[in-house]
Amino acid sequence: MSLLTAAAGEDAKGASDELVFYVNGRRIVEKNADPEQMMLSYLRKRLRLTGTKYGCGGGGCGACTVMISRYEPVAKKIIHYSANACLLPLYSLYGCAVITVEGIGSTKTRIHPVQERIAKSHGSQCGFCTPGMVMSIYALLRNEIEPSEEQIAEALSGNLCRCTGYRPIIDGSKTFCKESMCCQDKENRGCCLDEEDGLPLLPNKEKKICTTLFSSEEFQPLDPTQELIFPPELMRMAECQTPQTLIFHGERTMWISPVNLKELLELKAKYPLAPLVLGNTCVGPDMKFRGVFHPLILSPSRILDLHVVKHTEEGLLLGAACSLTLVKDVLTDAVSELPAEKTKIFRALLQQLKTLAGQQIRNVASFGGNIISRSPTSDINPVLAVGNCILNLASQGRMRRIPVSDLFADGLGNNTLEPEEILVSVHIPHSIKGEFVSAFRQAQRRENALPIVNAGMRVLFEDNCNTIKEISIFYGGVGSTTLAATQTCQALIGRPWNEQLLDEACRRVLTEMCLPSSAPGGKVEYRRTLIVSFLFKFYLEVLQSLKMMYPTWYPDIPDNYLSALESLHSKIPQSMQIYQDVEPGQLAQDPVGRPVMHQSGLKHTTGEAIYCDDIRAVDEELFLALVTSSKAHAKIISIDASEALKMPGVVDVVSVQDVPATNEFYNYDVPDIIFAREQVTCVGQIVCAVVADSDIHAKRAAAKVNIQYEPKEPVILTIEEAIEHNSFFEPVRKLEHGDVDNAFKTVDHILEGEILIGGQQHFYMETQSILAIPKGEDKEMDIYASTQHPMFVQELVASCLGVPRNRIMCHVKRIGGAFGGKLMKTSHLACITAVAANKTGHAVRCILDRGTDALVCGGRHPAIGKYKVGFLTNGRILAMDISVYVNGGCTPDDSILIIEIVLLKMDNAYNIPNVRTCARACKTNLPSNTAFRGFGFPQGGLVTESWVTRVAARCGLLPEQVREINMYKENGLTPYKQELKPQNLLRCWNECMEKSAYYTRKAAVDEFNKQNYWKKKGIAIIPLKFPVGFCVRVLGQAAALVHLYTDGSVLLTHGGIEMGQGLHTKMIQVASRELKMPLSNIHFCETSTTTVPNACASVGSMGTDTNGMAVKDACQTLLKRLEPIISQNPKGSWKEWAKEAFEQSINLSATGYFRGYEANIDWEKGEGHPFEYFIFGACCTEVEIDCLTGDHKNVRTDIVMDIGCSINPALDIGQIEGAFVQGLGLYTMEEIKFSPEGVLYTRGPDQYKIPAVCDIPEHFSISLLASSQSTPAIYSSKGLGESGLFLGCSVFFAIWDAVTAARRERGLSGDFGLNSPLTPECIRMACADQFTKMIPKDEKPTLSWSISL
Repeated sequence: MSLLTAAAGEDAKGASDELVFYVNGRRIVEKNADPEQMMLSYLRKRLRLTGTKYGCGGGGCGACTVMISRYEPVAKKIIHYSANACLLPLYSLYGCAVITVEGIGSTKTRIHPVQERIAKSHGSQCGFCTPGMVMSIYALLRNEIEPSEEQIAEALSGNLCRCTGYRPIIDGSKTFCKESMCCQDKENRGCCLDEEDGLPLLPNKEKKICTTLFSSEEFQPLDPTQELIFPPELMRMAECQTPQTLIFHGERTMWISPVNLKELLELKAKYPLAPLVLGNTCVGPDMKFRGVFHPLILSPSRILDLHVVKHTEEGLLLGAACSLTLVKDVLTDAVSELPAEKTKIFRALLQQLKTLAGQQIRNVASFGGNIISRSPTSDINPVLAVGNCILNLASQGRMRRIPVSDLFADGLGNNTLEPEEILVSVHIPHSIKGEFVSAFRQAQRRENALPIVNAGMRVLFEDNCNTIKEISIFYGGVGSTTLAATQTCQALIGRPWNEQLLDEACRRVLTEMCLPSSAPGGKVEYRRTLIVSFLFKFYLEVLQSLKMMYPTWYPDIPDNYLSALESLHSKIPQSMQIYQDVEPGQLAQDPVGRPVMHQSGLKHTTGEAIYCDDIRAVDEELFLALVTSSKAHAKIISIDASEALKMPGVVDVVSVQDVPATNEFYNYDVPDIIFAREQVTCVGQIVCAVVADSDIHAKRAAAKVNIQYEPKEPVILTIEEAIEHNSFFEPVRKLEHGDVDNAFKTVDHILEGEILIGGQQHFYMETQSILAIPKGEDKEMDIYASTQHPMFVQELVASCLGVPRNRIMCHVKRIGGAFGGKLMKTSHLACITAVAANKTGHAVRCILDRGTDALVCGGRHPAIGKYKVGFLTNGRILAMDISVYVNGGCTPDDSILIIEIVLLKMDNAYNIPNVRTCARACKTNLPSNTAFRGFGFPQGGLVTESWVTRVAARCGLLPEQVREINMYKENGLTPYKQELKPQNLLRCWNECMEKSAYYTRKAAVDEFNKQNYWKKKGIAIIPLKFPVGFCVRVLGQAAALVHLYTDGSVLLTHGGIEMGQGLHTKMIQVASRELKMPLSNIHFCETSTTTVPNACASVGSMGTDTNGMAVKDACQTLLKRLEPIISQNPKGSWKEWAKEAFEQSINLSATGYFRGYEANIDWEKGEGHPFEYFIFGACCTEVEIDCLTGDHKNVRTDIVMDIGCSINPALDIGQIEGAFVQGLGLYTMEEIKFSPEGVLYTRGPDQYKIPAVCDIPEHFSISLLASSQSTPAIYSSKGLGESGLFLGCSVFFAIWDAVTAARRERGLSGDFGLNSPLTPECIRMACADQFTKMIPKDEKPTLSWSISL
């Protein structure tokens, strides 16, 4: 504190402590703004602008995107840019105008065209990410009225969505583009997708086929003159006022913003350890997530010397405070204006800047900050280092220049700058003749992802010859900072550029860039391979350039090698959606079967949709932070909360001793637990919780709780370890059909193998959120929860508090995504929050941060499938014997139900006459895994499709041939003896074959592969049979309540939860049809245990089926009562009918009920009728892979789905697309990493990558099969929320096909297995070649940095 006191006394002379900025046109003046407060919390809690959402807190998801506007007095212009509110300190807003989603439009006044178009193009589902999407596009439009499609993709590169699959967001945004949209908007209504690669346009065989889900002609035009003006006061402040030093004091930190370089250097001399902060993209995450504390922060944002942009004869001079976006724009202009010979360094930098972080981060992150951080994952430092770029440094009384490479001279990340020095500017020289510069990177995701390895490489040749004069190579991602391959480069000087040099360079660099097997970050063999793969790419790039300069000196590069020179780039997707129109005779006001917009769509895009944490603060509300175990298996010796209780704002600490009644809940032999009692069984288990007056105070205090442990053995983390220790949850499940043992004696071949399938985090955009409010009498309590199962929350909280359930009222308006992750864990968190509220007597709010949510909530079960398959030479499979093990974690949760579904759905689309399957849930020391979209089928189905693929390889057949041979073709029975009619399965398969032009494209893929050695394409088509049902009737019950008011309006309530699937929208459509009432007359308020009791969970794709029947029943009951009145006045209005009914004392409230489908399964007999019907589908995907890096691109996907008669094609297609992209993530990208001690590494979007805009197929077509079979579901529809996820494995098998082509060309076996997810690492290492053979193998195995689950 002495530092702050001294600073306050000495530096505050003539300084201002007044922060002036504008928000949505409103002037804001803050005195002594807390330097640790971010703009997001200020907007949400102080200004109550809750449209800006918390998604991750680290700038990785874009949910908190706002637009910042600044006036630049030197350039005399206003600049607009998007930014992450979660990373922007409040103090950084001095002189800025902030626009949030509420500031551009609302349903109460006027919605903005961006809001309208994203809503009406069906670009929102759960809606939680939508305000961020809106603001990213809005900020783009403030700079580009008619943007290009590439600019749209770039603007959205920093935004994540877990629901939609991005396609509708892009389609809505593309309506602003100057280019024409896809041809489906033209008169012929055909689609260019069908003409791709010269394919003929398919004839329209069906009548009443629709190919558009919205009409862009209905949209209001974009009028730039209607935007909020930049406040004139801020322009005057920037131009006229004498700058003053700004000083703000917080609870722990002080912030100073000097006005000139001289003052900054004085401050830095006085406080050499104080960091300089501009965009806060480096210091901010360190303080938030890694516990770094800075008592003093210096902000040089207003110092003009640090913002210089100057073109010189030697190159470019760029100020250290220039944003990465500005640097990118300046380099782009320079490349377009200067001769190519001078811009090779510029182009290498541009290549890296295009994929570095998301747009919001690039807009605020400083060029100098990225350099000075010396981060091992910096994409620009290797290029600057090899490019002989110069850093201009300053300290009080001293200026000096050093090469960028000096920052990394010792290879240890030690700072070569003096503590009092600052970086003023960077000089980037022009390149010269004979000089070649390249940049490389490979990440888990192509954009907005930290690199696994990156590199900058430069070579300069002697005049008019191929002798190396200078060469430099720098790598990132292989050490604690950027590393120079100094020894390798010295050995290459004076050598000619030929294959002998390449071979020696690869061997030398592998020796010099030594990565131990336990290196942080893992992926050691892959990273070693990338080191030489990048070097080979550089060798070819330079060789090609030399060949062009000196054609006679060099041999031609083989044509099939040229593909190594091309990086994979994503294009903005073109899409098509095909569905049946409604029958010609359907009433115009009957909305069923029409693509009706989500009933909350406009509220999503305006930020008016209310989620749990958007509920206004209750008087004297408290906040809860969890204290979790740091040990995987240990006895609790003591819990010392004394230091926590001394922290500012702390009210209490709650633990198992404060639970009035039930703490352990037994569904099986092992209980699910609220608070740990005596021992912990995983890292992340909840031990206690801190309650304080703010979330910041609660989290700081939680870190002070000291828990002493005594380690226990064994610590079991993996399935293999569980099998070794015989650690399982009971019961085991088995299913057998036919005579398996005898069948194995009759087959021609037997295949044995196994596949590992990684887990998956839910990554719902809204983290777990609870608000518990004691009512003050009769032990009543209101629980507002982001849950899929209000009844279960009510049940557990009541049991925990020891009160009847009628005292606990659970309310849910909507939730921001769930995917199965808001069932058991949400109920446990509700118990903890309720215990705290009960003990303190105050309302308590518990909103998990992203890292804690990932840590405690588990996810999809990792699995291992061990298979033995018997088959004939012609590909007919006669027998399968499969054992599946799933990693259940430390408590049962839903693991037993999961393994049951794994077995029941494992056959997928194949009629195997002899089946023996067994599944077990492993008990491990990990957080319990839980329900997740697909509920076991994504794991079981992948096991099946993997051995089908391997059977094809053994038989010398194509995988699709084996699939067709073994597919269900005639009416018959499943392995559990339920009747199956597969006609629509075959229709989907054949239609997908036709629409995708599979065989034509397969031939084109084969031809491409013949011509390209280092790039390969693959194509795969996968069938789908997805049973829908709950296995038991009791889980399928539903109820509804319909109120008709005397003004003719209807209030509809049911027990289902709106989580993005459009359930409420469909229920309003059902009510509209049944009552013959306009949609606008019907309103849905909330789901609550006070209106619909004992409601089952919204799970299993059954929300519409069950609740739709209940709503229909209620509406029919009400309509029956009103029939006499309506018949007497058939042309009357609903207001007249309701009023007359009231006058006649007719009850205007009706309940509806649905008992659920009859369902059963006898596990002893292995038979039953567990499901009500089947969803069928087929998906064809084409990919392209880079064999040198493992990168892949999704070229095209065609999906055909049988979903019965769609109630709302827009919502249903959106569910298919969103599920597919989530499956794409599961099978190719999303990788969960734990430490060997059981600590979760992947706790947010920086470490855990879900698909982004760049990952969806470039051509994306969805076709809904024309219905031919009626279903028992509401209006013959089908519940399809989960089924499409499995189709994401078509990407997995298309990659498998491409890898097969690569291996075949390299003389490797085509009969091999691949595990999931098929990450770049897995792809690269499967494409074994001369470079993978170079990789040194560790003599002694050492402890790995991580384990993948």
